[in-house]
Amino acid sequence: MPNEELNNPEEQEEAHSPLTPEQADRLPRVHRLLLGHYGEPKLRQSPDPLTQLIYSLLASRTQPAAAEHGMRDLERAFHAGPGNWEPVRDASIAELERAIAAVTFPEQKALRLKALLEQITARVGSLTLEFLARYRTGKIRTWLQQFEGVDHHISAAVVCFSTLRRRALSIDASYLRVAQRLCLTPRADAATTEERLLRLVPETWDAARLEEHQRLVQLLAQTLCRFKDPQCKACPLLRICPTGERNLNELQLTGD
Repeated sequence: MPNEELNNPEEQEEAHSPLTPEQADRLPRVHRLLLGHYGEPKLRQSPDPLTQLIYSLLASRTQPAAAEHGMRDLERAFHAGPGNWEPVRDASIAELERAIAAVTFPEQKALRLKALLEQITARVGSLTLEFLARYRTGKIRTWLQQFEGVDHHISAAVVCFSTLRRRALSIDASYLRVAQRLCLTPRADAATTEERLLRLVPETWDAARLEEHQRLVQLLAQTLCRFKDPQCKACPLLRICPTGERNLNELQLTGD
């Protein structure tokens, strides 16, 4: 789902040119190295699209453990869950804010969550997103992104990680940081980065493999490729990371 025009004629030509063997192996090589370092990540059972949407909204700019905590607290507080999110929709903003206190920006997310569930009910007639399975992937993402707080990476998470199981890359801040440090594509926003990276995704990768790949990159971003104080020396991607090599060279020059 393109978000902006490609920047120049050379990039437009590259987008339509067959990948070289080296280009075609860039993401698979990253994936192989991360699998070798972390092993297969534990994946959640695919939730229904609405449950994934709620989780993704809570998880935005939040550590995974805190997001899981916030989701569990939300379900417990209102005896809600898959197929029964009406109690959350009908709760007050103050009640929602208390329930999701574990996540970042609970005040903002409580407002957006209530508005989201009310607006879905108004548009659909009931609180469900199962009908989205009939749509093409691009149409699903456009429909989801009409709601405040549902950005490009959240719509990608819904279509890829939920039972919809469509091919997409959820480019959150962690993935974007890793991709930029690896110089996988020219610097750009999340939407354009996803568009460019999807050209590098092997045709054989289905939604499950894409989810595994994104979980591995998330693990790397949490443990080694952190925003501050990246642990480049211990990184399994150091040999293919220009930023990591530069960081280590600078450390050697300063004697640290």
